[in-house]
Order: sequence, then structure tokens, then C-alpha cells
Amino acid sequence: MTAQPNLSPQAKANIPTHVAIIMDGNGRWAKQRHLPRIEGHRNGIESVRTVVRSAGEVGIKYLTLYAFSVENWNRPKDEVDTLMNYLARFLKSAMGELHRNNVRLEVIGQIYRLPEFVQEQLRKTQAALENNHGLTLILALSYGGRTELIDATRAIAQKVKDGQLEPAEINELLISQHLYTRNYPDPDLLIRTSGEMRVSNFLLWQISYTELVVTPTLWPDFRKPQFFEAIEEYANRHRRFGLV
Repeated sequence: MTAQPNLSPQAKANIPTHVAIIMDGNGRWAKQRHLPRIEGHRNGIESVRTVVRSAGEVGIKYLTLYAFSVENWNRPKDEVDTLMNYLARFLKSAMGELHRNNVRLEVIGQIYRLPEFVQEQLRKTQAALENNHGLTLILALSYGGRTELIDATRAIAQKVKDGQLEPAEINELLISQHLYTRNYPDPDLLIRTSGEMRVSNFLLWQISYTELVVTPTLWPDFRKPQFFEAIEEYANRHRRFGLV
């Protein structure tokens, strides 16, 4: 039997409050195995289940997963349709385990662009989990960092136009209060799988001082050992926030 990975005492003492993950590499995982791209997405769902479970076990309060970007709408229709079906299926099938593990579900992004059957399942799953107070799982769906900033800017501009706000009152806090993530702290740790060295339009405002960990592991192979490795690396960082 394979030994279960454990965090070091230092890591246990320095658990990040909020972890965000760019789940990348599903397509390459499938290509390496001469499988359709969608098989990579299907296997990636098991990584989602594992990471959500592991995050709750170690006391992480918020976990944001980049599940579907605004750019992903430009993928082939068959792939997008299958992804939407997988999403709705996951939201329904995982509901029981999420509830048992005291997980609360939130979503950020342009949710109105999702198919109605996905929106309906989102509402049902969120309602079933709304009284939980353990890990908050945040799914970024139809999300883009630049789109988020545009939406925030429009909302602030409208308040200025309506006389509710003076331009001089606009500051970092005000902008943060108009983002999709207004109810959550900024991520302490951002993990990107598959080895790509970019942030892909994800939480552009929020990750200003976030610690970045890039792993070569493709998302469908990213499980508890790799997740804990990233937390260990985070625990060994000295966060200065621009100070000495």
C-alpha cells in the first residue's frame, strides 16, 4: 500500500488561507496517450475531487479553480458542449461528498453565459451547500481577469455618473469591492500545472502579491502528493509584500 503524503510541521503551521489553481494540461495528457482531448478533461475531474478533499483536510479556507475561461468559448463547439455536460454532471454527482465534507460552493465569472441547464444545477448545488462553513470552493466559470476589471470599471463609472461617487474616492479598496471576488481574500498561493509560465488572464488584480508555484505535472496527474509539494514550497517562502 502506498503511504499517504503528509505535510511537514512547518507547512502545517503555514497553511495558506486561499489557494488558486490554473488547471492546465488536460489536452496534452490526452494527446500523450493518443486519446481524444475530452478524455483529458474527464480524468481531470478526479484531480478536482482529490484536491478539494485535500484542501479541506489541511484547513485551507478558500480554493479557487480556474474551470472555464472566457477564451474557452472559442474552442470547438463539440468540446465546449461536452465540457458543459461534464460540469453539470460533476456539480450533481459531487454534491453529497461536498456536503459531507462541509464544503460551500461559490462561482465567479459571467455566469449568465453558461447554458441554462448548467446554471440550474449550479443553483441547486449552491443551495444544498449554502449552510456549510468549512472550505469555500470557488469555481471560476466563463471567467477572465480583464473582463472582471472591465465590469468593475463600468460599475464604478456608473456610480460616478449618477453622482454617488467622486473620482477622488476611487482607490484600491473600492476597486476590490467591485470585483467578482469582493467577498474573498486575495490568494496566498497560485498553482499552475503543466509547466506553462503564464497566468492566462486569471485573477490579474488579486495575485499582485500571491506566491506562484508552477509544476510540470499535467492536471489529470495532479493529486494529493503534488498538491502537498506546492504547499510545502509555499511554506518555505518569505512573503515581504514589497517590504524588506
